[in-house]
Amino acid sequence: MSEARDLAERAGDRDPRVGLRAVAALRRLLEQLEAVQVRSARNQGWSWQEIAAELGVSRQAVHKKYGRQ
Repeated sequence: MSEARDLAERAGDRDPRVGLRAVAALRRLLEQLEAVQVRSARNQGWSWQEIAAELGVSRQAVHKKYGRQ
């Protein structure tokens, strides 16, 4: 996870261009990590409600985002 650490450091850069690019990269990384964990949870038999509770969103939101993958 040194990539995430590097990006987090750059997100605090005084140059807004550097910071914003790092924030965008962190957002993409976060989306990828979330998808991997949701897939893992579903493969282990978790319900959409259980996943949603851990992510702090509604069951409908998580199902809409990942239900058809």
